[in-house]
Amino acid sequence: MALTYPFLNPIMRFLAQDAEYLFYLGVFVYWFTRTQNNRQMVAEAILSVCAALGVGGIISHFFYRDRPFVHHSVIQLIQHPANASFPSDHATGAFVIATAFWMFRKKDGIAWLMLAALIALSRIWTGVHYPLDVIAGAMIGMTSAILIHRLFIKSEITQKCLEACIGVYEKVEQKLWVTILRFIKYKNKEGDVK
Repeated sequence: MALTYPFLNPIMRFLAQDAEYLFYLGVFVYWFTRTQNNRQMVAEAILSVCAALGVGGIISHFFYRDRPFVHHSVIQLIQHPANASFPSDHATGAFVIATAFWMFRKKDGIAWLMLAALIALSRIWTGVHYPLDVIAGAMIGMTSAILIHRLFIKSEITQKCLEACIGVYEKVEQKLWVTILRFIKYKNKEGDVK
């Protein structure tokens, strides 16, 4: 497809290499909107990412497969080390976060899932993954996000632990903001005196 539709190659390069940073930005923005629902969502997303990438790492050791460019003549649009191809970490990470977002925010979640699908496609397009690699990564990511979410819905203990952790963080965050604001106010007064 890189030969058939070369005008899409720059977009696919961006999606394959840099679009994952949009997910990091999403996590950051949702977290700092400072609503309980968003913080719960981000916390679940981060726990789900840890679980999904852990499972993916274990699978890659037991079912090692070389990347397409190692044994085949492919149009490789991005540089990549010749490490394990199965499952795709990019697809896993994108789909786990997108699914976690979707479970809390359906409209936003659809956009995140579409972006995850484009990232998965781009990894095939750029020659660094087989289709099964990204399908497996997507399945691992979605399953992890769903299971973690169900754990928090079904278990009152885990829900209370998460709420307690978020509460401790918020107390520290509040003290930090007060300290920063005092420092800024002090610096402004010092500047006025000069």
